[in-house]
Amino acid sequence: MAPGDFVVLNWRAVCGECRACRRGRPWYCFATHNARQKMTLADGTTLSPALGIGAFADKTLVAAGQCTKVDPRARPEAVGLLGCGVMAGLGSAMFTGAVGLGDSVAVFGCGGVGCAAIAGAALAGATTIIAIDRDARKLDVATQFGATHTVDANTTDPVEAVRGWTDGNGADVCIEAVGNPKVMEQAFYARDLAGTLVQVGVPTPDMRIDLPMIEFFGRGGALKPSWYGDCLPDRDFPKLVDLYLAGRLDLDLFVTETIALDAVEAAFARMQRGEVLRSVVVL
Repeated sequence: MAPGDFVVLNWRAVCGECRACRRGRPWYCFATHNARQKMTLADGTTLSPALGIGAFADKTLVAAGQCTKVDPRARPEAVGLLGCGVMAGLGSAMFTGAVGLGDSVAVFGCGGVGCAAIAGAALAGATTIIAIDRDARKLDVATQFGATHTVDANTTDPVEAVRGWTDGNGADVCIEAVGNPKVMEQAFYARDLAGTLVQVGVPTPDMRIDLPMIEFFGRGGALKPSWYGDCLPDRDFPKLVDLYLAGRLDLDLFVTETIALDAVEAAFARMQRGEVLRSVVVL
């Protein structure tokens, strides 16, 4: 790494020393590095950078391991999104869910993370990819990322729809990208026997799940939370950028708009209304 290198920031700078790293599972690193020196305002006020990276500022201070060098030919607005939500979605399918050739996948929630999960499932070779949402606009976008079927959850039972497109069996992998107990329950029952449920949507602290133990036992398979898509940035970011440059991963499609720093409040409002996948600040 040298001054002037083109990098994507990440919040998983692995320590190499914790019990996960020592077991050869650095994508779970339990003691990731952040910058030791704190950033401050001119009056000495200490700043708390989001995820140890920072946001909505033209400068930041990070640990060296939080910088991943990638091909400088890539468009910054697009590949910068690998630093958080897009990588979380891609990895939820490719790594946590271990989607394989010919698998069926159902993605519950088609925001930025859910659409990234759809793109990851397509990259991994899934042949049936079912997108589920309550917003018709998001379902339209999901098809651009590779969804082969869509379900409007306002009018159709998602579980029955998934079974209908999988010979009555359910999907091999169901990905919950909302962070909602009801949606997680739907994803649980939409799995095939021995199927995998991946939860990548972030819940609130008060949310709880309630499943009959006989269903948990009888259906088998795996229920897996996905931390940052179980990615390893120095391994995965360069490969994904190469796929982007080769035209096999359309990261530009995630960039709904580019905005100036003083336009973030209006962009948040558009996000809450479901009008954008990602608004990218350009300094």
